[in-house]
Amino acid sequence: MLPVYLLSVVLNALIGIILVFCKEEADKGALSFSLNNETVRLIIGGASFITGILKILSPVRGNIPVVGDLFPALVGIAGGFLLLFEFYRNKTSGSPAFDFMERFASLITRNRKISGFVCLAAALLHFLFYPIIFL
Repeated sequence: MLPVYLLSVVLNALIGIILVFCKEEADKGALSFSLNNETVRLIIGGASFITGILKILSPVRGNIPVVGDLFPALVGIAGGFLLLFEFYRNKTSGSPAFDFMERFASLITRNRKISGFVCLAAALLHFLFYPIIFL
C-alpha cells in the first residue's frame, strides 16, 4: 500500500519537525498552512494516528496478515496522540484539570524533543529501509 507508506513517512517527519522545532503552544493567529497553526496540528495528529493504525493492519508482503511496519506505525500513533493531546490541553487550559492529566502533560513537555527526534528517525529509517518487516 504505497499511499499509506507515503503518508506514514511524511506525517512522521512533520510530527518530528513540529515537536522538535516548533513551540509547544500553537498560535491561533498563525498563517493557515503554518505548522504553528492549531488546526493544522490537529489535522496532522489525527491523520498520523489513523495512518499508524492502518499501517499496523496492512500486510507488508502479503504473507504476514496482521503485523505491518511496526516501528513507524507505533511512532505514528504515539506522535499523533501527542499532537491531539496538546490540542486538547490547550483548548481546556482554563477548566480545572485532573492531577493525572497535569502529570502526564508535564511528562510530555519534558520529553517533547526526544519524541520529535524519534519521529524524525522513524520517518528517515522507514524511507530508506522500506522492505524490512518491523522497520
